Amino acid sequence: MTGTGTARPESPERGTLDKAAGENFPVAPFFLPRAWRDDLMAVYGFARLVDDIGDGDLAPGGADARLLGVSPAAAEDRLVLLDAFEADLHRVFDATPRHPLLRRLQPTVRRRSLTPDPFLGLIAANRQDQLVKRYESYDDLLAYCELSANPVGRLVLAVTGTSTPERIRLSDSICTALQIVEHLQDVAEDLGRDRIYLPTEDMKRFQVQEADLATKTAGASVRALVAYEAQRARDLLNEGAPLVGSVHGRLKLLLAGFVAGGRAAIRAIAAAEYDVLPGPPKPGRVQLLREVGVTLRGEG
Repeated sequence: MTGTGTARPESPERGTLDKAAGENFPVAPFFLPRAWRDDLMAVYGFARLVDDIGDGDLAPGGADARLLGVSPAAAEDRLVLLDAFEADLHRVFDATPRHPLLRRLQPTVRRRSLTPDPFLGLIAANRQDQLVKRYESYDDLLAYCELSANPVGRLVLAVTGTSTPERIRLSDSICTALQIVEHLQDVAEDLGRDRIYLPTEDMKRFQVQEADLATKTAGASVRALVAYEAQRARDLLNEGAPLVGSVHGRLKLLLAGFVAGGRAAIRAIAAAEYDVLPGPPKPGRVQLLREVGVTLRGEG
């Protein structure tokens, strides 16, 4: 960077929204109508910020805590921050929120007649992350995904005015699959936070110990476990894929991007021979575009 002036610190709002580029799937791609893009980015800003609170990944300096009215003494307490964030969410529906990302969300909520429930689900998931570090069964993990992932798809359908009970069911399958894929990519990172999203009963089945997840590369048992969970995610994506064919136009391309992002990530995991411990396997752009084409053609 050149210039003689002092750089202005990045705003919490801008830093949060910039993370959209790192997701497995397009958040609000250019081909969507401007109004949809704005509303989807407003929803993304909420979802990203609540995840950053739950993961302890807020920008340094405590700006978000101050915006939410949390004292400096409690600024590192994630449960306190989540409570304050939930209180500010309620202001979206009946007052004026304090945080700029929630003020950005307010017009979207009013324009699309969104309800608090999906937003509260995302907060509940991050609150659960502070209290639950292991999941005994796959069903337990699915119940977590019902809070942590499925609300996002339901919000996309609501923003685009395409919600039906069947589309919500299909969307839930896709969103749960995407959450499982993200967990597989982030096994090492999650372990660093003392979280394991691989079901304990599956770890026992494949004779995987927690210590096996802390090594630099995965042994045969860990790879077999990751392959097993990746197949579960693939099956869920295939189950939800008919959602793409149920809509038309630009929305169809957007939803195909979601499914394709998950499929491409699973292929990247497979290409790494299911060794996710050195770091998250990420698909390339060519692979992603190929998967978009496959999904649009209705192939699995």
